[in-house]
Order: sequence, then structure tokens, then C-alpha cells
Amino acid sequence: MRILIHWIVSALAILVTAYLLPGVAIDGFTAALIVAIVLGLINAVLRPLLMFLTLPINILTLGLFVFVINGLLVMLAASIVPGFAVDGLLSGILFAIIVAIVHAVLGMFEGDKKEPSASV
Repeated sequence: MRILIHWIVSALAILVTAYLLPGVAIDGFTAALIVAIVLGLINAVLRPLLMFLTLPINILTLGLFVFVINGLLVMLAASIVPGFAVDGLLSGILFAIIVAIVHAVLGMFEGDKKEPSASV
């Protein structure tokens, strides 16, 4: 149940961000749900590998290259999901930043983070 709520919150964050950012377009809530799944999979599979491979660049830029990686991953998701479009790298970077902020704000309304424990 918690995964479903997290998925819906992510889709809402994507919709809000697409509404706020002029360089990003999304067709509707169904496309946002698909984008949430695709971004989750990309972040789980590709992001750790890219972070490892670009570690020297991240060290040289004091971690700012992470924004470029996030923007490129958003652009990859836009190329995979029909109904989701990002104009360029800067829009992808801004999308990633705003989604993180909106998701954090919406995450406050998700409820208690602790799992109920069995009491004896």
C-alpha cells in the first residue's frame, strides 16, 4: 500500500512540475504515472552506474555534475515515455530539481513513515 501511495505522490509531483515549468509537457495523469515508474527504474538502475563512472568529474565540480546527470536521466525518460516531453538539458535539470522539492512537500502528507510494530 505504501508503494502505491509513493507512486501516486510521485505522479502528482511530476504533474505539478510540468504545470510550473514551461519547458516540460505531459499529457495527463496516466502519462505522469508511467513517467514516475520509468524515472524510478532509471534512478534505480542507471543512476548508480553513472554516479560511479563520473565520480572524478563529480569531485572536480564539487558534486554539481549530479545536476547534469539528473537532467540527462529526465531527458532519457522523456524519450522513452510517449506524452512526456522535455525541451532540453536545462529544462531537464530544472525539472529534476523542482520534482525533488515538490515531492518532498507532498511527502509530508503521505503519513507516518514508521511501520506498525507488533507489540507483545
